[in-house]
Amino acid sequence: TKEDITQRKQSEALVHQLAYYDALTGLPNRALLRDHLQQAVDASAQGTAQGLLLLIDIDRFKQINDTRGHDTGDWLLHTMARRIQGCTGALDTVARLGSNTFGIIVPDIDGPSDRAQTIAQKVHQTLAAPYDLGDARRLYATTSMGIALFCAGSPSPDSLLKQAEVALYRAKEEGGNALLFFDAPMQAAVDARAALEMALRDAVEVQAFRLFYQVQVDQRGAVVGAEALIRWIGADGKVVSPADFIPLAEETGLIVPMGQWVLDTACRQLARWQARPETRHLSLAINVSARQFHQADFVAQLRAALERHQIDPGCLKLELIESVILGDIDTTIERMHQLRALGIRFALDDFGTGYSSLSYLKRLPLDQLKIDQAFIRDMLTDNTSNAIVRAILVMSEALGLEVVAEGVET
Repeated sequence: TKEDITQRKQSEALVHQLAYYDALTGLPNRALLRDHLQQAVDASAQGTAQGLLLLIDIDRFKQINDTRGHDTGDWLLHTMARRIQGCTGALDTVARLGSNTFGIIVPDIDGPSDRAQTIAQKVHQTLAAPYDLGDARRLYATTSMGIALFCAGSPSPDSLLKQAEVALYRAKEEGGNALLFFDAPMQAAVDARAALEMALRDAVEVQAFRLFYQVQVDQRGAVVGAEALIRWIGADGKVVSPADFIPLAEETGLIVPMGQWVLDTACRQLARWQARPETRHLSLAINVSARQFHQADFVAQLRAALERHQIDPGCLKLELIESVILGDIDTTIERMHQLRALGIRFALDDFGTGYSSLSYLKRLPLDQLKIDQAFIRDMLTDNTSNAIVRAILVMSEALGLEVVAEGVET
C-alpha cells in the first residue's frame, strides 16, 4: 500500500512557517526567539559562555509610515532585517518581535564583556546609515536599543526579555537613537513606578486625597482667596509628594478622575465659605490639567458641580498651564468662552516658564496671571528675575489683568 503524503508535509511546513516566522521579513517571530533564548540560557548555565540579548526599536516609525506610506515602511523593515543579519553570525538568532521591533540573540559573545558593547554599536551604526529609495531620494531612520547579558545563574528567558525591554524603553525615553544596557537600578525604578501606579489606582478608587488651601493675600495682607492643592495620604498615613504622583497620574489618565474629585471637593468647600458672611468674598482657584480640560463633557461636569453645590461661579477660578492651550487654540478659546458664560474666571499658571506667547494673552479670556515662584525667589538677588517680574506687572496692568505672585515668603 502506498500513500502520497506530499501535501500533508507541505501543509505542516506551512503551519510551522506561519507559527514561528514573520511573513514580511522571513525572520523568526517572538515565539521562536524565546525558544532559542531558552536554549542559549540553558547552554550558558552549563559552561562559562556569556550571551547577549539585544532588542531594537525603530524611532518614530509611525511618522515614517504616515509621511512615506506603508509600502515604504514595509520596505524599511525588510531592509533593516537584511542589515541586521549581515552583522550577525551563523549561530546567532535574528527575529522580528513586533511591528517595528527586532531581537538578536548572540549565545556566546566570545570575549570580554566589553565585546557586547562593540557588537551593539556595530548594529546601531549599520542601521543608522541612510536608506536609498531611488531617484536620488534617501531615508534616514534611527533606532533605540536595549541590551541584557546572560550567563550561568541568569534568570529565565521571560525575565531576560523584560530586562532588555526595560533598557529599550529607557533609551526611547531619553530621546531615542541610543543603546542602553540593563542594570539593577533600572529594574528598581520600573518596579517602584509599577508599585506607585497600583497604589495610585487604589487611592483614586477610595479617594484617599485631601485638599489643602494656600491663602492668597492682597497688598495689605488681607486674605482674598486661596488655591486648592491636592495631597495624597498614603496607606501608611504619610503624605505622598505631588511631584511623585501628578506626572504619573497625567501619564496614566488617572488625572481625569482625580480632577473631577478636586472640582467637586473645591465646590463643596466654596459653598461652605459662601454660607458665612465673613468668608463669602473669598475666591478659590483649582488647577485643571490639559487632559481634563479637553474632555468632551468637561463643561457639563463643571455646570453640574455648580448646580449641585449652589455656589456663586464668579468665586471659582480655573488655573490653566500652557500645555492646556498649546495645540488647537481655537477649540481652547471656544471652551473657555463656554465656561466664562457660566461665570467662571481663568488664571494662566506659571507664566514666564514655558512658551509664554504674548499672542495667547491677546486672544484668551484670562482674568489673572500667576508669576512663577522661580522668578519671585530670585528677584531680590538676580537682576534678570527682577526685570521679568517688573515687565509682567507693567504688561498685566496695561491688559487689565490681575497678578498673583507665587512663593512670597517674606
